[in-house]
Amino acid sequence: MLLNLNFRVIGETLPDFFGGFVSTLSISLAAFAGAVAIGMLACVMSLQSSRVVRAPAVVYVDVIRATPLLAQLYFLYFGLPNFGVIMPEIMIGIVALSINSGAYVSEIIRSGIHSIPKGQLEAGASSGMTYWQQMRLIILPQAVRPMVSPLIGQAIVLVKDSSLLSLISVLELTRVGQTLANDRFMPVEGLASTAVGYLIIYFGLKLAAAAWVRIGRQPGRC
Repeated sequence: MLLNLNFRVIGETLPDFFGGFVSTLSISLAAFAGAVAIGMLACVMSLQSSRVVRAPAVVYVDVIRATPLLAQLYFLYFGLPNFGVIMPEIMIGIVALSINSGAYVSEIIRSGIHSIPKGQLEAGASSGMTYWQQMRLIILPQAVRPMVSPLIGQAIVLVKDSSLLSLISVLELTRVGQTLANDRFMPVEGLASTAVGYLIIYFGLKLAAAAWVRIGRQPGRC
């Protein structure tokens, strides 16, 4: 099958695919940064004892995890203009990915915090630390390590989910492949080139996760 690919056409469109590759990376990086910020906020709210504070975070996580990303993306794309909010397609895509991934990041962070024995919080409280001091000085430094691998896994999912932005005409990796398939009637070449781009990102993130695990297993690291 590979012998039947038109590598000349693939070579001619490499600049377009490189642009799509960079666009996918940029979108994914911005969306993941937004997801971490949203996830941290939702996690902090969900850990509070007050129901008034906790309820919005719980509802947000449940609603986002229960509905497909495509529906959320279309809701923002077609719904925001009805409220007078006009944003570029790429910004809508970043917001949609951030909101969607933020719900999962929130649960990852919450699970990491809950993995630390409660006795350490009690020990911090007995030494006169406030709740936030206990979180900052005792819990979070220990919770970071078990969070990293799941967070990288979520980043991989986010990169793949960014392909949905092609449906709202964002010129990212999948959109470039679709353009090659439609304009030159070469779907195999277009999809194969797109897949290679995602594989490069995937293995890059996988290597980062493996490197983190190796560092975490070194003697003397908590």
